[in-house]
Amino acid sequence: MTIALDQMQPDRDDVRAAVEVLPQVRDYLARHPDQDAVRLVVDDEHGEEALTVPRAAVELLARILAHMAAGRGVSVVPAHAELTTQQAADLLSVSRPFLIGLLEAGEITYRRVGKHRRVQAASLLEYRRRDDQQRREAADELTALTQDMGLG
Repeated sequence: MTIALDQMQPDRDDVRAAVEVLPQVRDYLARHPDQDAVRLVVDDEHGEEALTVPRAAVELLARILAHMAAGRGVSVVPAHAELTTQQAADLLSVSRPFLIGLLEAGEITYRRVGKHRRVQAASLLEYRRRDDQQRREAADELTALTQDMGLG
């Protein structure tokens, strides 16, 4: 199944609201680490209504708010979703030819549908996690070398 990646780009008011509420959401989650569900109260022109949502959904909301607070657009992609190579390249912020190279090198798993490649979102996210970890390790090693040489 291929999906559309509709990105929500926050405007100035969205960024301001996200900056304001993010610390409250994070604080609540930190103070209630064992809570499986979170009761939210929605207050609008029709009155108040309580909603109970899974904790994981509120944790995801906190991540979304963090991106919005930084002014970055957000997309929600199910882990089982299959992406086109262009969608996958866009998610990694790389060119499509670079992504094709990663696929052909076996760095990211994919399958063929006719002559088209489809990339599972979970595989793409796992690659990004590994790549981020390797970058952190390289930066740590460079910092240690700089300190050892007395340059830092």
